[in-house]
Amino acid sequence: HVQLVESGGGSVQAGGSLRLSCAAGRYTYRRNCMGWFRQRPGKDREGLAVLWIGGATTVYADSVKGRFIITRDKAKDLVYLQMNGLQPEDTGMYYCAAGFGTECDLRPGEYDYWGQGTQVTVS
Repeated sequence: HVQLVESGGGSVQAGGSLRLSCAAGRYTYRRNCMGWFRQRPGKDREGLAVLWIGGATTVYADSVKGRFIITRDKAKDLVYLQMNGLQPEDTGMYYCAAGFGTECDLRPGEYDYWGQGTQVTVS
């Protein structure tokens, strides 16, 4: 069964914006960390932005710092990734993930549940 569901991907011109959403499944309710990751063609999966559920601390990759913002709607239990100033190199599959560890960082291996991804294409 699917634990996390992403939405909001699509095609956009360079300089444009998109907002991704992630709905967490009930089996992830004890998670400490939520993150957004990206896999570009021919590249390893990379962490972009993560959020500590308890304290709302965020961590960003240098490549997206100042352009992407991760937020959480606690009432709806949704996590968002607002992406501004998109560039062709941002093209890839974007994944939401939940982790139960005590350290929220950008390493994909630290996350336990993953969504199926949503495609973002920037031209």
